[in-house]
Parts: sequence; C-alpha cells; structure tokens
Amino acid sequence: MERRLNAELWDKMHYLFRDYNDRMVHVELTYDFRIDAEALRTVLICFFEKNPVFHASFTDNHITPYWTVKPYRIDDVVHEREVTETELSAAVDAFLTQCLPPEGDLQMQVMLFYHGEQTTLCIVENHMCMDGGDFKTFLSALCRNYNDYVENGVSPLDFRVGSRSYEAVYQSFSPQEQKAAKNLYRNINKKDTHAFPLTKSEKDDRSFITRRKISAEKFLRIKSEGKKHGATINDMLTAAYFYSLYELAGFDPNESLTISSAIDLRRHVKDTEGMGMTNHTAWMQCEVPERGRDIFETLQYCTRSYARFKQDKYMGLHGLPLLSLGYKIMPLAVSEPIIKIGYSNPLIAMSNIGILDVKALALCGHEPTGGFMSGAVKYKPFVLLSVTSMRNEMTFSMCVRGNEEDKRIVERFFDLLEKNIDVLIGANE
Repeated sequence: MERRLNAELWDKMHYLFRDYNDRMVHVELTYDFRIDAEALRTVLICFFEKNPVFHASFTDNHITPYWTVKPYRIDDVVHEREVTETELSAAVDAFLTQCLPPEGDLQMQVMLFYHGEQTTLCIVENHMCMDGGDFKTFLSALCRNYNDYVENGVSPLDFRVGSRSYEAVYQSFSPQEQKAAKNLYRNINKKDTHAFPLTKSEKDDRSFITRRKISAEKFLRIKSEGKKHGATINDMLTAAYFYSLYELAGFDPNESLTISSAIDLRRHVKDTEGMGMTNHTAWMQCEVPERGRDIFETLQYCTRSYARFKQDKYMGLHGLPLLSLGYKIMPLAVSEPIIKIGYSNPLIAMSNIGILDVKALALCGHEPTGGFMSGAVKYKPFVLLSVTSMRNEMTFSMCVRGNEEDKRIVERFFDLLEKNIDVLIGANE
C-alpha cells in the first residue's frame, strides 16, 4: 500500500512558483581531501528514511495535492565524477543548474567532483522540501553524522524530524497574539513594476549561475562602516543593490523602487528541534522614495524602511492566513489562479542566507576551503540576489534562465555592486 504525506502550505506555494523559477536550492562546498562516497551514502540513506519527502513524488490532482513516498536506490542520489581543475567550473555549473521535477521520485541530487586530492561536494534540492535556513541545518547534520560514522562508528541517525506545518510560526505567541496573527489576512507587500534589465525570454534560454566574491577585508569594512551609519550589513548591501539598479537599468532617479528581502520566519519559533525540515521564509519590502543624492542618502532610506518592518512583532506573517484559507476551501486548480492575483511575487529580490559555518561543515577535521549557497534559478523578468559568507568572504550569486547577453548584464551588475560597496566603505579614499 502506498504511503502518502500531506502537502503543506509552503509545498503548495513553491509548487505555484514553478511559473517564476525552477524551485531548486543549490550548494557547493570544496574540501582538501577525497570524501568517502560510501560513508556519505550511508548517512544520506538514514536521512532519507527519517525524512521521506526527499524520496517522494508530488501529485497535483487539481484538488488536494499530496506526496507519495517512493522506493529509491541511494546510487541514484549520490554520484561521483573525476574531473580536472580546468573541467571543474563548467561541470559544477552544469550539475547545479539542473531542475528536479516535483513529479519525480527523488527531490535531491548529490555529486562528488574529485579533482586531484580535493573534493567539491554539490547538492541540488527541491525548495518545496526545505528552504535555505533548513538546508543549512541539513548540511550541518550531514557533516556531523558523517564524522560520527567514519570516526566513531556511530549510526547516522542524529537528524531532526517533526511537523512540517507552517503553523509552527505561531508557537512563540500568547493565545491573544496568536489570535491576532491568524487574522492578518491582508498582504502588506505592494507590487512594483520595475524589473531587472534582462533581455526578453526566448525558447533557447538556458539556466546559468553567476558569482562574485567579496574579500574578507571588504566584508569586515562593510560591517564596521555600517555601524558608523547605524546600518546593518543587510542595510549596506541593499543600498548598494538599489544604487546599482538605478544605474544599470537607467531608472528615473526621482522614482521610488522596491527590493524584497527574504525573512526567516523561525524568528517566531521557540523550539526548532521539534520541527521537520521544511520552509519558513517570507518577504519584507525595502522601499526607497527616490535614488537619493548619493549612496549614503540611499542607505538612510534603506535603514528607515527596514526599521519600519522590524518594529512589527508579526513581521512576515501578514497574508499567511489568507493563503491557508485559500488552499483549504478551494481545490488547487481554483486556488492557484486566485492566489496569483493577490500574491505579489517580487520582481527584484535578495536573500541573505548568511554564514556557512566552516566548523559545522568540517568533515573529519577538514573544514571546507570554499563554497556558497544560492536560491532558485529565476525566470525572466524575475531576479534573486543570493548572499552567503564563509570565513568572512562573501559570495554574491544570481541564478537566471537566459542567454549570453543576460550573463553580461549580470556581470555588469556585479561590477556596479562592487563599485558602490567600495564607495560605502570608503575603499577609494
């Protein structure tokens, strides 16, 4: 008899996002030794058994969607490939830009690229299963269990399981506050028609990932200079993002512009240990009324805009009750088009995924020598700037389905972003 799992609210929402992006989350970690593939397979078998959504097929029956748990072979999950240093970059990008269909039997793919005595570990997983926040938790658990298994022979069973329901975000509130939060039906995020200046979509567009690294020295200066202006790192990055967009796209400097920034809703959760791997991410908007006379005025606009959102104890929870109601009272085929009308999918967004902790990601005493995590491949005109840091070195990445001209446009954007960060931190003085 087949085993079915509930399709939770965020599973359905990320399935709806298929019109906007490929729904994949990507990670790349490089180590200075050859990872034991069989040990990694053993750990992942245990993880897959404890969290069966990783080997489940999503069924859209147009009424009430669900997951069906499927049999699998771990060799179809974990793959190995020997590459040269010159082949590595293209091989990694080709692997990371694949799209796993939700109707397939596996929602995760893992590749070990061996190059000399080094290994680059790449993982692609369906965002319907978990977001970047839980993916970081997954990676830490993967490394911890790998170490215990290889070094001490301990069975790799230390993996968090529990409910995947979105309602966990209400647990930190009092009964009165929960009642108030569950009545926040209105989506307070507004639509902005400004778009990143990519080319028009064509049938021969292909997915690509573009990255740009910022040195640890500059990252630390972003932090220290931000404090002088009463700004967070996120404020500083967003200001540089805005200023670069005005220049790149040629927007009227007197027009307002909005960037949506990802919020980790686990801020509202008392105890994440009782939760299963899932999604708890929403958006808050940063709006500037104009470009500003210079980037420092843009920064002031950003800090004020973010501060208004952060003052709301229910930040990120607005509109959730309406989404839940829509999925509960209507068949999926009816609810999706209605939700699309009321839901404002951001044209321009940023996700600061945060720190990739090298100690938590160490394998048998080997900390990763480099790596990054990135969100989904966006379909034009939508874009997402992902940000991660490792040893204070920051990586910007954009995943786009486009062409060579779009690559050049994104590279030009990164040039401007770096230039404007340098202005903010006084690097040219």
